[in-house]
Amino acid sequence: SRAFPWPKETSAELMKFYGRPGQHQTRIVSPYPMRLAWDKSTTIKKITCHEKVADSLQRILQSVADDYSSSDISKHGFDLFGGCLNVRRIRGGKRWSTHAWGISIDIDPARNGLRANWANCYLSRPECVDFVNAFKREGWYGLGPERNYDGMHFQAAYR
Repeated sequence: SRAFPWPKETSAELMKFYGRPGQHQTRIVSPYPMRLAWDKSTTIKKITCHEKVADSLQRILQSVADDYSSSDISKHGFDLFGGCLNVRRIRGGKRWSTHAWGISIDIDPARNGLRANWANCYLSRPECVDFVNAFKREGWYGLGPERNYDGMHFQAAYR
């Protein structure tokens, strides 16, 4: 098994490492403007996330800003924010979502769908490899590349 800087995605491990859902939150400033995926006319600069992942998420976004021009960030949808902290249970389940801890982020949900195969997701394209690798370098787990679904979702917990 690979060594990850983040805990395994079980309720017990997440609770032990991150504490209770919704607690220990902070805000980071994105190095590039992001737009709400469901209301592209709304720009956000700050993202609420767990304090233990804040520096890592900041490095990821800075890496994206360093690797891509602002027009490419927009063209590839890296600026389409689909959410981070959302204190809720997983869809159709009883356990907490990783979003409940603010340890996952969704990017460009419309083109990287929950049920889409990774090969059909926009983020699987060769021109997006540096974006995906920015998360991998920080030990974040992408459900698209790792599990072949939910291509929008990257999390600081592994399965």
